[in-house]
Amino acid sequence: MQTLNNCTMTSLRNEIEKSLIEKKDHPSFKAGDTITVYYKIKEGEKERTQFFKGDVIQRKGGGLTETFTIRKISNGVGVERVFPINSPGIEKIEINKLGKVRRARIFYMRKRTGKSARIKQKRV
Repeated sequence: MQTLNNCTMTSLRNEIEKSLIEKKDHPSFKAGDTITVYYKIKEGEKERTQFFKGDVIQRKGGGLTETFTIRKISNGVGVERVFPINSPGIEKIEINKLGKVRRARIFYMRKRTGKSARIKQKRV
């Protein structure tokens, strides 16, 4: 058996990913933005759409395997959800507010509640 070097394996993996995963066309958003993600839920034979609205606290990865994390407060409890950007379950993404933050990953929001947990809105 012949061994492939690391560069060849990486390019081979990228080519396979491109052929198998279709790239979705979502609006551009970043950390600090408030977005609503509409995604499909399959329960038995029924299929319905549910939404998750919150602040983007990070985008991670790159290319076809990129993910983003959304955080919201539900009944006084912080809830975070990670979505793959090219997931077939995501129907659409709406941008509600553009946030103004100085960091790409705003994990400090986990410790904050109330007025200090607000993100400044970007002027358009």
